[in-house]
Amino acid sequence: MNEPSSAVESTIRRIAVYCGSSNGGRTEYVEQARATGRVLAQRNVGLVYGGGGLGLMGACAAAALEQGGEVIGVIPHSLAGKERLNELVTDLRVVRTMHERKTLMVELADAFLALPGGFGTFDELFEAVTWAQLGIHQKPIGLLNVAGYFDPLLTMVERAIAEGFVQPRYRRLIHTATEIETLLDAFARHEPLPGLVQWLDLSES
Repeated sequence: MNEPSSAVESTIRRIAVYCGSSNGGRTEYVEQARATGRVLAQRNVGLVYGGGGLGLMGACAAAALEQGGEVIGVIPHSLAGKERLNELVTDLRVVRTMHERKTLMVELADAFLALPGGFGTFDELFEAVTWAQLGIHQKPIGLLNVAGYFDPLLTMVERAIAEGFVQPRYRRLIHTATEIETLLDAFARHEPLPGLVQWLDLSES
C-alpha cells in the first residue's frame, strides 16, 4: 500500500463505514463509495463494514481491496445470503445478531463514517452519535453528504437543537463533507467533547 498521506493515520487505524446494501438512485453514490474505499486503502486506513457484497457497501469494499487495503466484514448469519456475503475480505466475522454486529464494528473502528443508505445506516450512525454524546466513546463521526443526501437529516438535527432536545455543543459531534479526503482531514482535527455521563469501569470495582 502507499505511504500515509495525512495525520489521520497516526490516530485512526480503521474506520467503520455505514452505507446502503443497494446502489440508490444516483451514480454519484456508487462513485463516492468506491472513492471512499480507494482513499482509505491509499492512506493505510483499514475499512470495517457490514460484510456484504452488494450495493454501496460492496462497492466500497471492492475498491479498498483493489488497492490492497485491509477490509474487515462483520455480518449476521441471517443476512449472509441476503446481502451476498463477501468472502474476499481480509477478515470476515459472522455474528449471531444485528446488535453483535454493531457492537463489534464499534470496537474494531477508531472512527465512523456514513454514506447514503436506509434505515440500517441511520440506525448505525445515530447509535454512534448517541454513544459519543453519552461519553461511551470519543471517536470522530462523519457524514459523506453525497449529492445533498443528508441535507434533510442535518436539518432535523438543527431542529432538535432549536427545540431544546440536543445541546448545541453536540452538533460538533457530526463532521460533514462532500469529499472523503476533506472528511478524513476533519477526523484528524477532531477534538472530543465531554459526555453527558461519567462511565464507571465496573471491572475495577
